[in-house]
Amino acid sequence: MTRTAAGSTVSATEGHERRSIRYHSLRALYRKEMADHVTSKRFIIILILVIAMTIASVYGAVTGIKSAIMNAAEDKNAAFDASYMFLKLFTTGGSSIPSYMSLIALIGPFIGLILGFDSINAEKNNGTLNRLVSQPIYRDSIIIGKFLASSTLIAVMVMSTGIAVGCAGFLASGIQPSGEEIVRVLIYLLYTIIYICFWLAMAMLFSVFTRHAATSALASIALWLFFAIFMSLLAGILANAAYPVNTEYEQAVNALNNYNLKLNLNRISPYYLYSEASSVLMNPATRAINAVSYEQLVGALSSYLPLGQSLLLVWPHLVGLLALSFAAFTISYIGFMRQEVRGT
Repeated sequence: MTRTAAGSTVSATEGHERRSIRYHSLRALYRKEMADHVTSKRFIIILILVIAMTIASVYGAVTGIKSAIMNAAEDKNAAFDASYMFLKLFTTGGSSIPSYMSLIALIGPFIGLILGFDSINAEKNNGTLNRLVSQPIYRDSIIIGKFLASSTLIAVMVMSTGIAVGCAGFLASGIQPSGEEIVRVLIYLLYTIIYICFWLAMAMLFSVFTRHAATSALASIALWLFFAIFMSLLAGILANAAYPVNTEYEQAVNALNNYNLKLNLNRISPYYLYSEASSVLMNPATRAINAVSYEQLVGALSSYLPLGQSLLLVWPHLVGLLALSFAAFTISYIGFMRQEVRGT
């Protein structure tokens, strides 16, 4: 049998209609999820938390910078680095208040977890998932729409807080940013968005494979605690077991291998990847992220890294965070597509 021109036209038309239905169904679900998020009480809680974090970080940075300047003016022996002052608004804390980088690294994962821990199992328990599936929409549009809506909300929050910190810091201290500093901040905010979206994908993964929202929330928090706290401890234990450094001889022989193994194990953690990339982007004085030998230091100039060189150091971190986020969402996507949805 040969395919006729009319048959080709019909096939192309059907394909266009299917793509149109998929697009419109995904857009409808995306708008529904955005409306549900914005009108929910948890969004109000997240918004209050983010606003308080922004105000506290700006106040701490401004007071910390002013205190450092005053100390340098009073004590001539005290050195104060006036380079990249705008970046110090994000990296400096004061008055027992952590910096913006520290606060967003702590609170950011919880934003992703809160938005995704009950995205699927709550729909199942409420009996609304079977209603969505019964509609003339593609099933994968449900989970994709939920992820895109939550990711959009995360991107808006992160960019808004970053811009707010920069503007408030400029108005309070008069620090004017350079073009390179603005680009560094924007790239740092992009890393932050991807980092939080990873935790969103992990929360959705637990939501797909667990029956109750409380179980998925506890599992997500436990995973975050493992990566943030216990991963570094485990990496140190494994590195010391493989390359012990208990004696002076062992330190001379195994110190470099011990450090490299510990570093590579820590880089499995998305928390460590994000922290390392943030420190390089927001502190141009950071010139290396691996062990540096004395031979490599000979003839090296003490200066700041330009933006391009900093990006060369941290682009693998971006690829790693993207890969982890994609892997987590892919597993949740496959699990959701294979699950049977029954009416209650």
